[in-house]
Amino acid sequence: MTDITASLELIKRGADELLIEADLVEKLKSGRPLRVKAGFDPTAPDLHLGHTVLINKLRHFQELGHQVLFL
Repeated sequence: MTDITASLELIKRGADELLIEADLVEKLKSGRPLRVKAGFDPTAPDLHLGHTVLINKLRHFQELGHQVLFL
């Protein structure tokens, strides 16, 4: 995993609010990969390009070496 500060900056990029940043920093310092989960209903009529914001953020987590579960 890259430097903690660089990782945190990439995670925060484009985010409006980050809840409990101190907990995230501690988890990043542990050196263990995070498990990030996100789910979408592919049959939902409201699935649209706006969801790519979250998908791109998941890609950032993958680039940092974390495990992404796409449900």
